Amino acid sequence: MIKSLLFVARLVLAWFLALLFAALMISNSAPFRYRDTGGAFVLLIAIALLMVVTGAVSHLRRVRLIAGHIDEDTLGNRQRRRVEIPFEADEAFDLLDAAIRELPRTEDIESARDSLQIRAKVQRPLPYGSSVFGRLDPSTWFGHLRNQIFATITPGDGTGSVTLICEPEAGAWSDWFRVDDGTNLENAEAITRAITRRMSEKRRHEKMRAAQSESEKERTVARLNLLHAQVEPHFLYNTLASAQYLTRSDPAQADQMLGHLIHYLRHSLPTTEDALSTLGDELERTRAYLEIMRLRMGPRLSLQIDVPDALRAVSLPPMMLQTLVENAIKHGLEPKPGGGTIWIRARLDGDVVSITIADDGRGFSAASGGTGIGLKNVRERLRLIYGAAASLSVVSNAPEGVASTITVPRKIAAAGEQEAAT
Repeated sequence: MIKSLLFVARLVLAWFLALLFAALMISNSAPFRYRDTGGAFVLLIAIALLMVVTGAVSHLRRVRLIAGHIDEDTLGNRQRRRVEIPFEADEAFDLLDAAIRELPRTEDIESARDSLQIRAKVQRPLPYGSSVFGRLDPSTWFGHLRNQIFATITPGDGTGSVTLICEPEAGAWSDWFRVDDGTNLENAEAITRAITRRMSEKRRHEKMRAAQSESEKERTVARLNLLHAQVEPHFLYNTLASAQYLTRSDPAQADQMLGHLIHYLRHSLPTTEDALSTLGDELERTRAYLEIMRLRMGPRLSLQIDVPDALRAVSLPPMMLQTLVENAIKHGLEPKPGGGTIWIRARLDGDVVSITIADDGRGFSAASGGTGIGLKNVRERLRLIYGAAASLSVVSNAPEGVASTITVPRKIAAAGEQEAAT
């Protein structure tokens, strides 16, 4: 209450002194020097001061309606706000610029992205319409002023600090004689609300995208697990069936087969189904698999491996190498009367690693054609894990046989970036 009374008293005093000075100057001028004009001047001053009090009270009431309370910060014609935006400076600038442009009656907007500053003029509304007292109302003596906005962003570490100033388009001296009817307070509050709303909307969209990405990741992992499950049991069932048969016909060979199976499982079980393995681990797993197949095929199967030690740490999906080797034996070497050789070769070309599994079996013949599920699973797993950064090619191996080549990034980070880009 005291602040309101002091605010009204300050305006009344300023106008009283100004009007009194003007009356003295006019009464001492030549046309009025010999006339009795004191009563008229007193009446005019009284009416003007009444209008000042009325305007000040209207300003107080409107400030209370907008802010819900009255204090030194809300009473003034010049409002200052500081808002922290948890975005980079460029993004914070775009958000602030959009909030100012959406403000009603905004005009003459000047945006300087390099200096992170925005200036704008705002037409001041007439909250209560035109004054019925016309030119007797002192609030109309200076014309209908505009408001102005000055906003600047101070960049920080991943944040932008906004300094917002809303004030009349006039010098500070005018605050002694005029009120803005809370219009600058209204502008400052509106821009602050717009910034808060846009930040909340952006966070909501980010949460939706994160939830969507998590859901996509869960679906991808589920599909990878399903594909992995389709591959692994195929070999285990065949090996156990062979070991069961050999326990009756050749126990020593059955013991060897079970030993190789234990070695195979030792390199298989510690890895979770949705985790990546390494080329070295997959090579050991495949070697154990081939030793088991040698017990079944005898001298009809030979193996040549050419994989540099430096490439053994390259990430590779589990069971993928064995799937291609299994295809080579099942469709290429087993149907061939004399069997043949399997070559496993790895080479580095820039940031890409090429792993080739070749055989000199029957090749693309109708008799050896399979269902293609194994190759389809390999391609699908490469796509789900690496996106467009990995591939599988299957071509004829001259003079006979088939060569399958897996191409993967040397580093899994590069693959993740490529997958995100797709």
